[in-house]
Amino acid sequence: MTEENGQDLQAWVGRTEERRDMIQVERCVALQAALNDESDALGEGDALPPLWHWLYFWDIAARSGLGRDGHPAVGGFLPPVRPARRMWAGSRVSFPGTLRLGEPAMRVSTIESVAEKSGRTGRLVFVTVRHELSGSEGLAIIDEHDIVYREVTGEGAASRSGEAAPVKSRWSETVDPDPTLLFRYSALTFNGHRIHYDRDYARDVEGYGGLVVHGPLLATMMMALTVRSMPDRHVSCFEFRGMRPIMDTETFTVNADPESKDALTVWVANGDGDYAMRGRTEFA
Repeated sequence: MTEENGQDLQAWVGRTEERRDMIQVERCVALQAALNDESDALGEGDALPPLWHWLYFWDIAARSGLGRDGHPAVGGFLPPVRPARRMWAGSRVSFPGTLRLGEPAMRVSTIESVAEKSGRTGRLVFVTVRHELSGSEGLAIIDEHDIVYREVTGEGAASRSGEAAPVKSRWSETVDPDPTLLFRYSALTFNGHRIHYDRDYARDVEGYGGLVVHGPLLATMMMALTVRSMPDRHVSCFEFRGMRPIMDTETFTVNADPESKDALTVWVANGDGDYAMRGRTEFA
């Protein structure tokens, strides 16, 4: 598997990167506000809510080092895939320990695999990165993150047909997204991807019907519904897969159904009632 410049993408498998950060209280309090979370404000020493580790370990790059889409240019830690649209395809996250607010933490990232496939819209490159996060109590989170690079074509990014989601669920909530919510989540994650705040770019360049709601934000909402629905259970594992994008112009629902006494099936349904994201939560 090679690129036009002759670099073998498989050479990136096994590369590692280490980052350190403080699990700052302020970012969590800000996300609580962005999500209209009316529970008590989080404080120093509290456990970091599941999936909120995405607020930390920013990929900070100078503006001159960004690509056209607003992402940091590839070719450093991530492999140099030729011009393509980068998307967060999904994650598998386990929680063997706890990160606490106000404490330092470390993240070690390893590129586990790079695979090339052909899809309906052209070439696809899948990159899986394993993140291991540790705090004062040891290993706390293992996050296997799937990134997909989709070949740039003339076809709209949201043009594929959808799959109908269940109409009913045990727990459900309705969400009306807006540009302010997307802006706040982009700011809290230092995410410069223009599809989340530049409507002209999202529509005219990447072919979306509006601003795109972040995949990890949807996953965070699924996890929040899980925790509210099963407040006495400890989440041990969570996995999700993005299926179709959601725009800021559509109302969507976040849903959860018991699969067994120790697992929930969770999903997000878009304004047409189709799956936007599917996931599964396991409890210890």
